[in-house]
Amino acid sequence: MKAIVVIALVCILAALASAGFFMLRNKTGKRQMARALTVRIGVSVALFLFILLSWKMGWIEPHGLELQQR
Repeated sequence: MKAIVVIALVCILAALASAGFFMLRNKTGKRQMARALTVRIGVSVALFLFILLSWKMGWIEPHGLELQQR
């Protein structure tokens, strides 16, 4: 489960870096930059839905931070 999340985060960062590269490279890379940003948004939404589905299916359980009482 953790590996899937890490791989998705690496893909998100790679798409963001790719968009930055196309933005800085030249003005003709606007279409490529838009496509890279679209991929980043798509992967981010898919990761969110996967985490939500995993919670609903019981594969993961949320837990909060334990508070120390004084």
